[in-house]
Amino acid sequence: MKIIKVKGSHVILSLVCLVLGFIISFSFHITQLKMNNEKPNLSDNQYEKTLSLRNQLIAQEEINLKLQKELKKKQEMVQENERELAKQAQIYSNIAEDTEKLRMFLGKVKVKGKGIKITLSDGAYDPNEENINNYLVHEHHVFKVINELYISGAAAVAINGQRLTSHSYIVCDGPVITVDGVQHPAPFVITAIGDQEVLASAINLTGGVKDQLVNDNIIFTMEKENDIILNPVLGS
Repeated sequence: MKIIKVKGSHVILSLVCLVLGFIISFSFHITQLKMNNEKPNLSDNQYEKTLSLRNQLIAQEEINLKLQKELKKKQEMVQENERELAKQAQIYSNIAEDTEKLRMFLGKVKVKGKGIKITLSDGAYDPNEENINNYLVHEHHVFKVINELYISGAAAVAINGQRLTSHSYIVCDGPVITVDGVQHPAPFVITAIGDQEVLASAINLTGGVKDQLVNDNIIFTMEKENDIILNPVLGS
């Protein structure tokens, strides 16, 4: 019978194999537990703490959900209030704009802008013309120009620098016209603030105001002005 001697290297190799087998076996067992959703046994105290923490977490989540719903509701209320405020701000803005326009038409505020200047002068003296009125500028000539300017969107109008209002009146007194009690001799310079192209086109229409005045022997000139200033009516 042959006796086999165990060497040190054999012992070490055996221990390594034993430890490796234990690790593999333990890893397999843990994997099986995870796959089967099995949890290691806990003591009663540990279980109660775990259950308490779990319940607290669930309760906190419910509170958070409730707060989120309340926050969403309040955000919707804030957005609705903002929309209402925006509507009111727009309404107030429109009122302020309309008020400013009304003040402008009433001649209560100073205005400045682009526009046109129309000059109406008496016609040249004609010794063969028996009636001198046939070549003088009268109030109805001035009225035609002013009405056409307002219809075409003029924001403000003045005669010889005197601002017109919604209550203005014009009467003829021989070679002069009276505007709101103030007399003005010819030539009559009518200035209007507004869209230059629109105002000029309206006055120059074929058969319109300009042609009518020229046919009445009135000397008519028109210029575009880029810096017209009309002061408010005194006492307004």
